[in-house]
Amino acid sequence: MGDLRNPRLIWAKGVLFLILGFMAAGTILVLAPDLRVAALLVICVWAFCRSYYFAFYVIQNYVDAGYRYAGLTDFVRYALGKKTPRPPDP
Repeated sequence: MGDLRNPRLIWAKGVLFLILGFMAAGTILVLAPDLRVAALLVICVWAFCRSYYFAFYVIQNYVDAGYRYAGLTDFVRYALGKKTPRPPDP
């Protein structure tokens, strides 16, 4: 399967991820309507967003500028020391 290049489809994909996230969070809060659960959900989402930022921005811009990741699997391989260099983007 090739890369997604159509801007409308990319936007649609982003919106669908946002809807999915709101639906999942809403379902969790309906099943367990508690402020502690809501706070933990917020912390969980924030922490995962920061770890994603770390994996794809911080590592490439501050730790190893010559390495490019294709996804989280590549990052895990890199973090475990199984670095496989990829040619730079054109």
